[in-house]
Amino acid sequence: MRRGGRGRRGPGARGLWGPGVVLALCATLTPLSSTAHATEPLPLTQYFDNTAVSDDVLPGAADFDGSGASVSAQDLTAAGWTRGRALTVQGARLTWPCREPGQPDNVRAAGQPVRVRGEGDALAFLVAGTGGADVSGEGTVSYTDGTLSSYRLTAPDWRGGPLGSKTVALPHVNTPTGQLAEKARLYVVTVPITRGRQVDSVRLPYAADLHVFALSVRPDTAGWTGSWAAPTSTYATVGPWTDRTLRLVVHTSAGGPRVRVRFDNTFASAPVRIGGATVAVQASGATASDTPVPLTFLGARGTELPAGAQAFSDPLDFTVPPDASLLVSFHLPGTVTAAPLHRLTQQRSYVSEPGDHTADGSPTPYTSTLTTWPLLTGVDVGGGPGSVVVLGDSITDGERSTLEANRRWPDVLADRLLAQSTVPHYGVLNQGIAANRVLTDRYPGDGLSTDSGGVSALHRVDRDVLAQTSARTAIVFQGVNDLRTGASADDVIAGLEQLADRARARGVRVLVATIGPCAGEARCTSVVDGQRVAVNTWIREEAASGSDADSGFEGVVDFDAALRDPAQPARLLPAYDSGDHLHPGDAGLAALAGAVELGALVP
Repeated sequence: MRRGGRGRRGPGARGLWGPGVVLALCATLTPLSSTAHATEPLPLTQYFDNTAVSDDVLPGAADFDGSGASVSAQDLTAAGWTRGRALTVQGARLTWPCREPGQPDNVRAAGQPVRVRGEGDALAFLVAGTGGADVSGEGTVSYTDGTLSSYRLTAPDWRGGPLGSKTVALPHVNTPTGQLAEKARLYVVTVPITRGRQVDSVRLPYAADLHVFALSVRPDTAGWTGSWAAPTSTYATVGPWTDRTLRLVVHTSAGGPRVRVRFDNTFASAPVRIGGATVAVQASGATASDTPVPLTFLGARGTELPAGAQAFSDPLDFTVPPDASLLVSFHLPGTVTAAPLHRLTQQRSYVSEPGDHTADGSPTPYTSTLTTWPLLTGVDVGGGPGSVVVLGDSITDGERSTLEANRRWPDVLADRLLAQSTVPHYGVLNQGIAANRVLTDRYPGDGLSTDSGGVSALHRVDRDVLAQTSARTAIVFQGVNDLRTGASADDVIAGLEQLADRARARGVRVLVATIGPCAGEARCTSVVDGQRVAVNTWIREEAASGSDADSGFEGVVDFDAALRDPAQPARLLPAYDSGDHLHPGDAGLAALAGAVELGALVP
């Protein structure tokens, strides 16, 4: 096992973009032309016919929505969205248009054939609507083998769309009569394509209020398996940290001979700089078992994450053991006062004294502890069969499980997979967020907040399930928080069906779990229990595979049956109750993991 030394970057480690390349690319773009009715596919930039971005001192130079309103160039720069910059969002690489403020920088979708090349699992569009509501349209993908597929693209409105699913929200809207303190939203929306075929071109929908700024093929993540993940649950005040190194402790599921990590600046309004990063196997606490190995980003030691964007480290030859704890250390050279984070970790991590201590294997510089996971959202390993993604709330997140023991039920499920040889050793990615709901946002999706309940499952499913590395099967275990706060069984069922429909369209299998009992907890009234029973009845009778062809689910996991007290079915079995009558303790969490039929995870 390679656990020390310098390590080696794996295939594809060197970046394509060196210093000055963006400026050179901007300088060589094809001049604007009026080609909306071209018959042969052209680059998207040649169709630009609308101007969304204005300088604050010349707001009249742009008219994004037909009323003279536009996006502030200064706000974009402050968010790190500089012209010609490549942004990675949901695993797709998109380039913000190389246009000066006041120049055409997007196209109104009108059936234009766009030259786009690549092979992957989805098309990614950087879009916004200007009609005051969601705007949708049908388009077509052409492949090099002559085949076609269709897609439906929906762009939320740039001034009224949901903040929970936006990529970036800017603080102002420019108008000819002055600047408004109103959020301008931009979205990255992905749509499925046929895997294994090379895209040749894309025909945009016919929808005049649907504006497209950038378009690319998201590459498939074949060759990688997700080993650990944590969803962003809020954007919160931290530190402040100035010239500090964070050493985060994370626990792997699958192992492999290569590693890469993912940082996300989700929900942010400003970029954050990572000066350097390393990975090591944990010995204990902040102590590495061997010298931490440097990670690189497009060949560079560090990287900057624009607001709403992400960064993957280059592939590194480093043996990641299964069912082990890693130390991912990264240096923050600037001052960080707020960060996207996952709040409930049940795990201590560490913060250093001033300085870059990423290469230090000893615990000496790490003088304070941290109980959140800021910025880091994923660890992938090379090879392997792919990943099982668990979308859940606090029960999945590990609330009431033993601290630093990795007793969350997805951890136990990963242990079960490793201990057998019939089913592939899938990675298990825990996408649980304490207090999360299916239907409504707890965290509003923008700005600083002390609420760490996350945006709704419907607003985060694209990011936290469909964009996860090599996702093969998803287990959805949510709904109790919706019911406890007044949602009806019909509302929850409709939300679960939407989740399944969206996953099925991407080729991800979905298992749905029944909702466990919670009588005795203050909000779990008899009325709530009646709604819970109704949801579970639907799951068992209609969502089960084969019972409802339109349900979108491939199977059912009966967590209610695994947890309930036979003598009082509305209550947790006493041996499984952590004491609050809602969250199972370690024994109950193990029972949940044991209730998953491993064969049901196989596509």
